[in-house]
Amino acid sequence: MKKILLTLPIVGALAACSTTPTQNIPTNSQLYFNGDIVTMVGDKPQYAQAVLVENGKIAFVGDLAAAKNMAPNSRQINLEGKTLLPGFIDAHGHAYNAGFQALASNLLAPPDGKVTDINSLIQNLNQWKADNKNIVGKYKWIIGFGYDDAQLKEQRHPTADDLDKISKDEPVLVIHQSGHLGAMNHKALELVGYNASTKDPDGGVIRRVKNSKEPNGVLEEMAFFQPLFSMMAKYDKDANKKIALAGVKSYLRFGYTTLQEGRATSDACETWKSLGQQNLLKVDVACYPDIQAQLPYLESEGVQKSYLNHFRIAGVKLSLDGSPQGRTAWLTKPYLTPPEGQSKTYVGYPAIPQESKVDKLVATAYEHNWQILAHTNGDAALDEYLTAVDKAAKKYGNDDRRTVAIHAQTARDDQLDSMKKLKIIPSFFAMHTYYWGDWHRDVTLGKERAYRISPGQTALNKGMIFTQHHDAPVALPNSIMILYATVNRISRSGDVIGPAERVSPYNALRSITSWAAYQYFEEDSKGTLEKGKLADLVVLDKNPLKVDPKTIKDIQVLQTIKEGNVVYQK
Repeated sequence: MKKILLTLPIVGALAACSTTPTQNIPTNSQLYFNGDIVTMVGDKPQYAQAVLVENGKIAFVGDLAAAKNMAPNSRQINLEGKTLLPGFIDAHGHAYNAGFQALASNLLAPPDGKVTDINSLIQNLNQWKADNKNIVGKYKWIIGFGYDDAQLKEQRHPTADDLDKISKDEPVLVIHQSGHLGAMNHKALELVGYNASTKDPDGGVIRRVKNSKEPNGVLEEMAFFQPLFSMMAKYDKDANKKIALAGVKSYLRFGYTTLQEGRATSDACETWKSLGQQNLLKVDVACYPDIQAQLPYLESEGVQKSYLNHFRIAGVKLSLDGSPQGRTAWLTKPYLTPPEGQSKTYVGYPAIPQESKVDKLVATAYEHNWQILAHTNGDAALDEYLTAVDKAAKKYGNDDRRTVAIHAQTARDDQLDSMKKLKIIPSFFAMHTYYWGDWHRDVTLGKERAYRISPGQTALNKGMIFTQHHDAPVALPNSIMILYATVNRISRSGDVIGPAERVSPYNALRSITSWAAYQYFEEDSKGTLEKGKLADLVVLDKNPLKVDPKTIKDIQVLQTIKEGNVVYQK
């Protein structure tokens, strides 16, 4: 066993997080030692020699000799030089849909999938159809998830004509990686009732065949969500549980001990609640129902501060625009290259066209003291949100609400100032710098705006905190890629998308541990390694604080531990 040395400054720093042993810990405890144990307490990295766990909580953090004296009969877990951190917290994602993604045909581009053009997309769907005859037979739909027109050789969305090559008799649905667009074959369009006479819904677009009113198969925003939600509503309880548990499995391998169900339906909430009641939830799931669509459910169920069987309704979600990579986010200045059929002045569009409705929804959340998270990719959507929050705060007060701006990717400096004043926490999506950095630079935003997306370092310079997320299933719930992208901001082509917005590895870690716990009002029980907190832990093969930042993406999650129990083992 390697000898563990602590420098004098670190010993002094540990005084705040160590506990003087006063009594022996029972023999059912676990002692973690001989690794890089990063407590995540404070503004700079602090290391401990040992962590003692008893009955799912942290009983002691500090000196190894003291820990052994405190619990001489504890089960000793030698980390063998690996790194121990607090369990990762999902600042924003869609855990149920991550399961949907895991069970559908994988249409992601490399490195997460193999789809590089329309032909390989069709091949993948045909293979999935052959391998999942029971699913296709029961629900009739052929489903794929994760195609990205930015990465396809043709640089376009698949159309109904393309998808007819998979089947003309069975409905085919493929979902864009952003989750904000999709495409259907002609059979699916027929089943959902989309034809030449169908009008675009508010907050959505049915794309048309050129010089025609016939749908071409590509659907944006509400034109896509409405039939998707209708289809998913037909799943029975058993199917919903299988999808949800597939989502949990996807998260666990990336070290998450707290998951989010963002923009949840009542069915999704009830599925998670049922899984908890059956003792099938291994980790905590915080639901944020859609305040616009699920208001009666929210008024009936309310919001809970504590988990019951690892489930709680934690607040509400509001969606105000679309995705920048799909060119549906609502901007104040035009897109560099508009989508086909749009003018050079095209700026995207709001999800809720009536500003008065947005004001009312935000006011409803403030009136009920519900934490609100709002999807605001474009700066015009963020302007709308800031105005509504300001009105609600003046009417109902603004003490410790921890209101969140999800994504805030194109946030301007003046908007960050307003967010600080209104106590709004930005939850950034820095993974865009890898997955769509080149696309934003060359197609959607142009270099100046692209280099500022998810402005983490600017927020820190203004004295703000932020969280980072993966928005699964938009991206895999990959905590390591979050760290890599937040620290490096390197695109697929190798360009650094905004060098000035790169963040230190330690602050990147805080964005998915201590700061994320604060966002959830859970800083007293999660986010750092301190006595009395839950033993939510993750073991990595390397320390993100000590490796070359460019190699962070190669770090492996070895174990995920929830309240002292190993729930994932690589």
